[in-house]
This record gives sequence, structure tokens and C-alpha cells, in this order.
Amino acid sequence: MSPAQLYRASVADTPDNPFEGGALRYERDLSLVVSDGVIRFRGSFADAERAYPDAEVVDLRDGILLPGLVDTHVHFPQLRSIAGLGKPLLDWLAECTLPEEARFADVEYARAVAPEFLRALASAGTTSALVFGSHFAPAMGAFFAAADESRLRITSGLVVGDRMLRDELHTTPERAREEAAKLIDAWHGHGRLRYAVTPRFSLSASDELLAACADTMASRPDLLFTSHLNENPREIETVAELFPERTSYLDTYDRHGLVGRRSVFAHSVHTTDAELGRLAETGATAAHCPTSNAALGSGLFPLRRHVDAGVRVALGSDVGAGTGFSLFKEGLQAYFMQMLRPGDGAQLSPAHMLHLATSAGAQALGLAGVGHLDVGMQFDAVHVSPPAGSTYDVVLRCAESADDALARTFALATTGDVAATWVGGDLVHARA
Repeated sequence: MSPAQLYRASVADTPDNPFEGGALRYERDLSLVVSDGVIRFRGSFADAERAYPDAEVVDLRDGILLPGLVDTHVHFPQLRSIAGLGKPLLDWLAECTLPEEARFADVEYARAVAPEFLRALASAGTTSALVFGSHFAPAMGAFFAAADESRLRITSGLVVGDRMLRDELHTTPERAREEAAKLIDAWHGHGRLRYAVTPRFSLSASDELLAACADTMASRPDLLFTSHLNENPREIETVAELFPERTSYLDTYDRHGLVGRRSVFAHSVHTTDAELGRLAETGATAAHCPTSNAALGSGLFPLRRHVDAGVRVALGSDVGAGTGFSLFKEGLQAYFMQMLRPGDGAQLSPAHMLHLATSAGAQALGLAGVGHLDVGMQFDAVHVSPPAGSTYDVVLRCAESADDALARTFALATTGDVAATWVGGDLVHARA
């Protein structure tokens, strides 16, 4: 066992789901002892010192320590297309992001962007992410190699489509199977990496290509699946025209066995009651991406309907339609969206926002040792510590309760306030 570290901090987490009666857990002066990346002790500083007298003490009491943030929907090849504002989804894709994604045919371009993208995640306090990859297999090889070096928990996969995209982004079912198999053999289960089968969306994926995705999913029992669902009314209408024999957008995936506990569907803004019932029945997750939904005018996510139906929900930044990597901003925007829903919004507490950004995402991605800070869990954590004299610093020091401190964190914290990020005890980001 490696030498232990004793982290002393104000700690907040949500080990129990607040949507099911769980409460925020907050301790103003708590000690966590970590060795080999695992939390071995949780309790008072005096007890920690007695139990681990040789542990290195790391004093983090100048801010708040949270579980590492979990992003369930973010696009690797869209980093450099952030802020393409003023367009609805399909126009934005055609004019802003698909031209950028085509550049990833050049593997050197992909190698340049990959570390930029991964540093952006870590500096935002994100320790685990489900990443929409590139349409090009060499670019995905470069991305997985960089992700391995980053030490983040990354699940990603080759994005596939065979219609209604730029020609250079199209593939065939046979090629999709072959390229995915090679990437899975090389990277799935390597270190902290996993593979996700990723058709772009059924608008750009024929039945034959979705069948190829199903074959890939069946090749390993622990692969994940991700795609888009019910984001934009025009998109939904087009999918219905392309699949006249299907009962719904979700059914385009479900007929191929692609809806299940290991499935994460981004957006789900305009999902029907029947689709919600099926998502709940199968244990699939909806990745709520509030800044993206607002930026593209997609609509106000019906969180209350999802929760009442029993559908799992977590947060995604959806860079680059989303306007940044911070899940604090996404949590705040989720709060705003629910306040604006007429009559059926879900009133979000600070505990709800933290759950959506941490433990809900960990559950969606099947990360059993991640999401809160109990003994036996991986030390995936983010230390949020505002610069002295900043507005966030002033109001955080004046917080009168745990809810107050966490609410101010979601309202005011930015990536600049993330002092340090750890994954499995490894320091992956430290503010200069």
C-alpha cells in the first residue's frame, strides 16, 4: 500500500438520490484518508491522525471538496466550434460543427485537439465523461491514446453515420463493425478507458447501420451505447419520415436492442409519455444538456416528467452546442430551466444539482466506485477554492448553511475556481 494522504476539507456529496428522499451530506471539517487511490477513512481530523500518524496532511479548508464531476454528453471534435450561436440544431450542424468535424480526417489535427479537450475537462473539475468521438478511426486512436495519458475516466467511441451528413463523414455497416472492433480490442478496458457504441443519431443512421451497432454491442457485455434523442422538433419530424414503420424516435433504436441499462440518450427534450415509460423500464439514462438546449432553442427539458416516470437523468455539457465544460454552469442552467417551465418544473435544490453532476452521472456510466466520497470509494474529487477577494469567495465565506454554500458554488463557481482535480487519487489538474 502506498503512503497515505490525509485531506482535510469542507466536504459535500449526495450518496443517496435527492429525487428519492436522499439529503445533502455536508461536513464543515472532515478528514478523508486516501491510499492507492481509495478512501480508507472518513471522520474527524483527530481520529484520522491517530489512525494514520504517517499520512501526509493536505489542508483544503479554504474552499469546498466535492466528488469529481461526471459529464454524460460532450463532443471531442466540437471543442473549436463552441459558440456557434443563433441557429437551430440542423442548421448549426451543417454550418458550424460538421465542417469542423471533417477536419479530423487529418490525424495530426486530432492529436492537437485531444489534449486541449482533455485538459478542459480536468480543469473544469470533470473526472469522468461519456464522450462523443470522431467519425474517423485514426482520430479515435489518437484520442484514446491522449485520454489514457490524461488519467481521466473516459468512455468514448467511433461516431458512425451513413446518410444526411457530409460525404466524408459517412461510413458503411461493414466498415463500422470492423473499425469499432479494432478500437475495442485496443482500448476498451485499458486503464480507465471504455468503449461506447455511438451512432450519431437515427436521422443519420440507416436501419442497416443501427443493426451493425447492435452487432458491436453484442460483442462485449460491458460496452456502453450513446446517441441523441428527441432534441429538436424538425429533427423528430425527419426521423419519423425516415422510419415510417417505427412507433417513435426511441423505437428506431429499440428495434435493434439498443435501449437498456448501458444506454445514455442525450437531450430527450420532446420525449413522449410512451417513450419515457420505455426508458424507465429498460433503465436507460437521459443526459440533460441545458445550455445546449437554450443555445439552439431546442426547448425546456421536462425534468419532472422524467423523474415521475422513473427515468434516470444526469447532466451533460454538450460542448460544442453547450457553451463550456463547467457542470456547475450546467447545474445552474438546469435550475433556471425548471423555474421557467410553466406549472410542471422540478424545483431543484443544491442537493439535486450536485446529484445530477456527480452520483447520477456515475450511475449512468456504471461507475460503481465513483460519485460520492465514502470509505471504499475511489478518490475522484474536485477542490473548489475561489481566489481571495472574488465575489464567489466573499459570498462563500458568508454562507450560513450547507445548502447555502453549495447554492453559491453552483451560482458563481467557474473553471477558474477549480483549484485541483483528482482521479483515483491521481492529481490530474492543479491551478497555477
